[in-house]
Amino acid sequence: MNASDTVDEADAESSCDGTDPQAVLSTAEQSDVEAQETLNVSYERLRHSTDSTELSDMAHAPLPDSSDQAAFSRSTALLEAVAGNPNTPVEDRVFLAERMPFPNVLVKLSTDSEADVRAAVAGNASDKNWLVGRLAKDADARVRSAALQNPQASWRIRLEGAQTQDLDAQTLAYLATLGTENEGDAPVILATMVRQAVAQNSGTDERTLRTLSEDSQAEVAGAARHSLQGLSKDAEKPEE
Repeated sequence: MNASDTVDEADAESSCDGTDPQAVLSTAEQSDVEAQETLNVSYERLRHSTDSTELSDMAHAPLPDSSDQAAFSRSTALLEAVAGNPNTPVEDRVFLAERMPFPNVLVKLSTDSEADVRAAVAGNASDKNWLVGRLAKDADARVRSAALQNPQASWRIRLEGAQTQDLDAQTLAYLATLGTENEGDAPVILATMVRQAVAQNSGTDERTLRTLSEDSQAEVAGAARHSLQGLSKDAEKPEE
């Protein structure tokens, strides 16, 4: 009997028992399918779970070593389910928002109903700049402030923030340090534009204006002095 006869007999046996030889999965392929099915089931269970203790434990569970790619990917996927479940305690969602570097988890938490959670995401330095930009326009002032102070914020977003008249004084004070005390290697022109916008903002406090009035860039210093003069005139107005 030659080799071709052996193959023909094997195919014949497969045909007899109703099995298509081309449809038979390898052991590895079957394992992959089973693992994916298990992940999907686990994801949906956690996404809809009402067991806050289990969800909290999952939020704080140590991650597998990243060298085990399959286990690591599974864990980050399940964290997304935990992050998106409103039954996960708020403090645990804040924990994930502050600590996690994974885009899928941060994006999920960025739409959380709790402002504390969104603010934690906004302050996470692992954010993508587009996500920071979206959070810089959040309805909650704390979220906007955290986003504008995130090192991943684009210069366009920072400039828009510095030009916003209802921005809080503390955030304006931070933006006033860009290119000087903070991010000293920042592009001079862009950092100067942000500081000048802060100097022209009516919400900037006197202390910040006095610092900016001594700025090394003439346009910033001039704008700050002009704003200080306006404050002095307002202070001199008699009370009605």
